[in-house]
Amino acid sequence: MDIVPPKTRSRMMSGIKGRNTQPERLVRSLLHRMGFRFRLHRRDLQGIPDIVISKYRVAIFIHGCFWHQHQGCKYVKMPASNVQFWTEKLNGNRKRDQQNIDHLLCSGWRVLVVWECAIRSRHGSGLAEEIASWIRSPERFRELTGIFS
Repeated sequence: MDIVPPKTRSRMMSGIKGRNTQPERLVRSLLHRMGFRFRLHRRDLQGIPDIVISKYRVAIFIHGCFWHQHQGCKYVKMPASNVQFWTEKLNGNRKRDQQNIDHLLCSGWRVLVVWECAIRSRHGSGLAEEIASWIRSPERFRELTGIFS
């Protein structure tokens, strides 16, 4: 059972941002310091990637572990109330994420998914180098996760 009234919960959940989140701003800052130039939220690409580096044909998604249901991550916990709604919503997010990634890969883009736990566990150290190394490599798809997955 939820400890706050439904109206309050609704207001709280609607206040959660989908763009320019702290993890996203951190990754952008790291990339900028390493000399990469990028565009944000390109609407002409499937799934509207958080960061796009056209020079390398790279689309980067910064995924929150809860909202995108990172398998095996300690930050993922199904809400106790309204379970059917949340199960459908979060499973829908995962399915849509996979469709977006598949479409981008088929369109010749390379895709990087950076999970929230990777950012939390590394606190920026080593993360920038790992991202930069992947961007310059020929690898087409990669997920950066924390030590929890």
